[in-house]
Amino acid sequence: MDDTDLKILRLLQAKPATTMTELADQVGLSQTPCWRRVKQLEASGVIVRRALLLDAHKLGFSVDVFAHLRIGRHDEDNLEAFEEAVRVHPEILECFSMSGESDYLMRIVVRSIEHYERFLKKVLLHLPGVASVNSSFALKQVKVTTNVPV
Repeated sequence: MDDTDLKILRLLQAKPATTMTELADQVGLSQTPCWRRVKQLEASGVIVRRALLLDAHKLGFSVDVFAHLRIGRHDEDNLEAFEEAVRVHPEILECFSMSGESDYLMRIVVRSIEHYERFLKKVLLHLPGVASVNSSFALKQVKVTTNVPV
């Protein structure tokens, strides 16, 4: 990966809807070589996908929850079943397998504390292998970004 690839990545992170013509002009390439570089970055998995970012709070999801989950049994089948079950719930925006006190950390968005209570009782506590859940509520967002510092 060279400086041109990094410039392409920075520009696409800032404005994913940039046309190939605009991108090529901004990095100093003609369209075809620029297109080839983007396709190579996609094929290698550096560019995973392009996304539209929404403001969850403006859409009524005003509560950000960070849930630390502990799993009762740490066998491969149980962990895979847990991870697969997590993927189907759109309220769970992020889920990380962790070292330390908790096994998983989730970021969850809901409309209210009451909605989270229902989600906890009806979903989280019934995920495969869950032994305990410790939840914290964000007071405000200080920084949120999806940009990787390339």
